[in-house]
Amino acid sequence: MTPKTQNPKPKTQNPKPEPPPSPLLRIAIQKSGRLSEKSQQLLQSCGISLSNGSRKLKMKASNFPLEVLFLRDDDIPQYVSEGVADIGVVGENVMIEKNKEVQKIEPLGFGKCRLSLAVRREIAYSGADWLEGKKIATSYPHILRQYLKEKGVRAEIEEISGSVEIAPGIGLADAVCDIVSTGSTLLMNGLKEAETVITSQAVLIASPQLNEAKQALLNKLLFRIRAVNTAQQNKYILLNAPNSAIQTISNILPGMKSPSILPLAEPGWSSLHSVVKEDEFWEVIDRLKAAGAEGILVCPIEKMVL
Repeated sequence: MTPKTQNPKPKTQNPKPEPPPSPLLRIAIQKSGRLSEKSQQLLQSCGISLSNGSRKLKMKASNFPLEVLFLRDDDIPQYVSEGVADIGVVGENVMIEKNKEVQKIEPLGFGKCRLSLAVRREIAYSGADWLEGKKIATSYPHILRQYLKEKGVRAEIEEISGSVEIAPGIGLADAVCDIVSTGSTLLMNGLKEAETVITSQAVLIASPQLNEAKQALLNKLLFRIRAVNTAQQNKYILLNAPNSAIQTISNILPGMKSPSILPLAEPGWSSLHSVVKEDEFWEVIDRLKAAGAEGILVCPIEKMVL
């Protein structure tokens, strides 16, 4: 009797290992308020596309490995410190006040303000010594405490979370320490600015726990941010000048290396192209006109890679 042959069991193939997930950089920005819109505009200027969905607390970019978390500004340093977010945009005043373990990576040039001491307008403020033994209302007790320590002044700190400016008017405090942009809120409440404690602007902060892959993504993002911010700080300038004035004008307009010079159709004249810093613009224009420049044209720069 012939034994039955058994079909051999098919060999199991080892499944292919799943590829590791692509790294994703998480950035925390303010969900509402003065820094929220500017932060989103900065990302868009960097060529990063975000969906326009309303009331979202999280969204992914469609063309860059970036996820945006929308948080309260006071919470951003903590989320970044704990690694929930890799990086964040926050006011430098908030970063200092929260005193979390984060790295300040880059000043961003918007959201500029100052944290100042203010007193009632009728007070003859004579300096930090006037604060000795006084009560100061503030939402920034850590920064204020450090400032008073540096000045050698002992004062009582009254910590409140909002409406700081009304504290002297209702007898809660002798002075306030609060954020000032234009000073109009102080005037409305009968106060005057007495001392600047710190100046502040939006800064990019990062977690100290970034791995190599996320650090590489941060470097790519920083490259774009710096190109955008450098462009905003400069203007592209074109002008016509007689050839006899080129050397004088070139000394006024060095540009990144030296101006570009192109001959015009009219003999003896050339066109010069260069870059001028925004904060030097009007002074430079006056000097250019005095040197013989004509037809001066000034244009904004969208991106500027150094």
